[in-house]
Amino acid sequence: MTRAPEAGITRADGQRAAPAVEDWTGDAVFHEYSAAVDPQRVGAISALAVQRFPAALHATGPTRTIALDLSGVLGIDVPATGPSLLAAFLRIEAGESLATETVATSELIYCLRGEGRLEVEGSGGIDWRNGDVITLPAHCRAVYTAAGDAVLYHVDDSPLLAYLGVGPTTPRFRPTLFDGRRARARLEAVAAEPEAGVRSRVAVLLGNAGNDQTLTVTHTLWAMLGVLPDGSVQRPHRHQSIALDLIVDCRPGCYSLVGDALDADGDIADAQRVDWEPGGAFVTPPGMWHSHHNESGAPAHLLPVQDAGLHTYLRTLDIRFS
Repeated sequence: MTRAPEAGITRADGQRAAPAVEDWTGDAVFHEYSAAVDPQRVGAISALAVQRFPAALHATGPTRTIALDLSGVLGIDVPATGPSLLAAFLRIEAGESLATETVATSELIYCLRGEGRLEVEGSGGIDWRNGDVITLPAHCRAVYTAAGDAVLYHVDDSPLLAYLGVGPTTPRFRPTLFDGRRARARLEAVAAEPEAGVRSRVAVLLGNAGNDQTLTVTHTLWAMLGVLPDGSVQRPHRHQSIALDLIVDCRPGCYSLVGDALDADGDIADAQRVDWEPGGAFVTPPGMWHSHHNESGAPAHLLPVQDAGLHTYLRTLDIRFS
């Protein structure tokens, strides 16, 4: 096969000049397969460990955004709580406002404490109160105004977009309010069903009518409102999506066990204990086994948020139970 002649450039005098030749090989690297197929094993990419964020972060202080930033641990140059997600507490003093304008395709907001109003430029506004969940699509400039001291829990997928080097183009869903009272009533009904005691979880998954394939709260995010009854143990399970776990309410004696492997009895070997705290949050890394335990004398409620909408679509979630 002959190579097509290079066009070159015709000069003003009619002579042909040789084309410019650029060297594009400077960044090319050739890795031996076994040394590079698992970047985490060889230390090229950092492993995630369990990380905790106490409620003291948002207990007092001025109106502000409190990013739960682990970018240093992750070795990335944008604020992030996980490779694809950023969580934050929004603390708003009574009568004050806080604006957000996130470069993301999905935002999820849980109203942990207080009440107020949300105005979204171009989409109107709604009132929110303790227990409500709100999801916002791309291109939402939001302003939150609190009637009294308030704390909101905010999760978005901005680190994913930063990694891809892209910006959001088209909103994939409409702003959506999940009424907290209706959600709790639905959860109570689920908990009262005769088979609730043998299910792996007593919980309600939040969904959006537009996500008929993934059945998730947005096309990238997954969220669950769950109850851990007193005296119960939710057996070990694992999944390949990161979990950002918010503890809505609990008494002392609620905790999770987290570890890399199971023993012969299906329990977590060499487990790390993570005690729950009302209004606190913690990160459960992808692929790690974890179980939940309630020895407190009262039911506890939690709200995990994951990037499982994306993983479900990619068919990579791989959720397993012991």
